[in-house]
Amino acid sequence: MLDLKAYIRDVPDFPIPGILFRDITPLLRDAGAFRCAVDAMAAYVASCEADAIVGIESRGFLFGAPVADRLGLPFGPVRKQGKLPAARMSVEVSLEYGQEQLDIHADALAPGARAVIVDDLLATGGTAAGAARLIELLGGSVAGAVFLVELAALGGRAALAAYDVHALVRFE
Repeated sequence: MLDLKAYIRDVPDFPIPGILFRDITPLLRDAGAFRCAVDAMAAYVASCEADAIVGIESRGFLFGAPVADRLGLPFGPVRKQGKLPAARMSVEVSLEYGQEQLDIHADALAPGARAVIVDDLLATGGTAAGAARLIELLGGSVAGAVFLVELAALGGRAALAAYDVHALVRFE
């Protein structure tokens, strides 16, 4: 496997002074690195014996949809408020900078489905915990969660302590 950390760029003082932003666009730009990341995520999802993938808007779509395609699994998008046109379930989540509503279509998962959450980044874990609540509200269970990057110092694993969590790259 490639050293995926080498494809993640540090951008200091973005979006505000004092923040070190981990930019994944160099990884997305390199077809081999992107393929390696998707392959590694797919291997994790396969080990979870998942029935579905749930990807979190928007960068979770970049990884979740190809993983779902590789494994022949359905993909359910978790979106921000006002983006889904049909009947939906909603939860409020606390983020680093405030509150946000997350939605999923009411028919996104089959009853009893084992779903894996896919996203690009695990920071505080609030958004992923919200996605987990949505899966459970739909009558499914969380088979695991996989992230390209984990910012360990922000403690996101604690918000997901009830679930198996896997990250391809970890920054302390």
